[in-house]
Amino acid sequence: MKYELVVGLEVHCQLNTKSKAFCGCSARFGNPANTNVCPVCLALPGALPVLNRQVVEDAVKLGLATGCSIAPLSVLARKNYFYPDLPKGYQISQFEEPICLEGGLRIDAGEGERHVRLIRIHIEEDAGKSIHDIGDDTFIDVNRSGVPLLEVVSYPDIRTAKEASVYLQKLRQIVKYLGISDGNMEEGSLRCDANVSLRLYGDEEYGTRTEIKNMNSFKNVEKAIEYEAERHRQILEAGGTISQETRLWDADKGETRSMRGKEFAHDYRYFPDPDLVPILVDEEMLERIRLELPEFPEARAERFVQEFSIPAYDAGVLTVEREVADYFEELAGLAKDAKVASNWVMGEVLRTLKEKYLSIEEFIVTPVRLGGLIRMIASGAVSNTIAKQVFELMQESDASAEEIVEREGLAQVSDSGAIEAVVDGILAANPGQLAAYREGKTKLMGFFVGQCMAKMKGKANPQMVNEVLVKKLGA
Repeated sequence: MKYELVVGLEVHCQLNTKSKAFCGCSARFGNPANTNVCPVCLALPGALPVLNRQVVEDAVKLGLATGCSIAPLSVLARKNYFYPDLPKGYQISQFEEPICLEGGLRIDAGEGERHVRLIRIHIEEDAGKSIHDIGDDTFIDVNRSGVPLLEVVSYPDIRTAKEASVYLQKLRQIVKYLGISDGNMEEGSLRCDANVSLRLYGDEEYGTRTEIKNMNSFKNVEKAIEYEAERHRQILEAGGTISQETRLWDADKGETRSMRGKEFAHDYRYFPDPDLVPILVDEEMLERIRLELPEFPEARAERFVQEFSIPAYDAGVLTVEREVADYFEELAGLAKDAKVASNWVMGEVLRTLKEKYLSIEEFIVTPVRLGGLIRMIASGAVSNTIAKQVFELMQESDASAEEIVEREGLAQVSDSGAIEAVVDGILAANPGQLAAYREGKTKLMGFFVGQCMAKMKGKANPQMVNEVLVKKLGA
């Protein structure tokens, strides 16, 4: 506890535009290598870039969502460095005049709320990809070159590895709610570099920082920061000094290793790109985009509590993903019982999505179909136990709950005569338990109910089974 951890994050968010940032090539992930290319992304002589308007609008959306000031005029710049997968020898980015400035995110990692300030959000293009794992050669895939990115740079306001993970998850949630990115870390749609340093508690001055790259999951972000913080501590305790450098996270070994000396801004020789005019964001555009912003998770969760009278916990779970929140809201209106709808979404629906690696959009059981099943439970047409069987069968076809119940003969039995006959048989077959119950072991009621439900294959009306048992056992 002698040292305080100080972390700032630089997050690259890949936008889900159809075309690249400065040309008409497809930005689609997963196409064969070097098929999404043209003279602009290959940097052929004479090729000129043209800015994709959607990239600007997406940047403004994220800026507004994070409380940033939107610059009425911003400038695209050339960031000069040389690497095999950077065809132009420079990356189009923003430097002195970015499009979004001074925002912030509120996070809570379990130790109280923290406000993490944002320095800037700026537009840039991605580089290509170097492939080192095919034989002894290095191959270059330029498909990714020119794909639009937004870089979100925070102040060093984060104080634990957990907070860094929570901040990143919050940012991912926002870009997904906005619909500007899928936020998939495994595919590189969301990439995070962490600047890590230690300082003595009470000090105002920051320690020497190292930058960590190559973290492709929230858990790896935590592990990498924890490892690097401990490495710094050991060096400082031994009287050594920290070298300012860029380090690579090796997830297999669970350690960071030196990659290169840390660059400074002047190393990149930034200057305004002479091929691209300044970006202008007028009040009309700003107001139009502001009106297009969705209802964000915190506000939506609060509304769910008020409108549907569900617990705050439920509302928090249901609003993590915008699509899940949309699903629940439609279902709640159809099912007529919001709490039952909430239980089904948080239980059976989310469980099935996780087990089958599905998104809610891919899920065959639509709110309309599930709403029909929930109404059948409410009317007494099926029991909760049978409803879960019906739910599983609904995933095999587009048949309605009513059609499946009729086809499979799963309707709930509410015939008191039939239930009484089964109860009489159960009591006759278990004289020892019957005697024990009448001697005061009333917990055996659950045994008799279970036996009856099993005998009737879960189709008996549970309330009627209880009523009949109480009547018989009291005799």
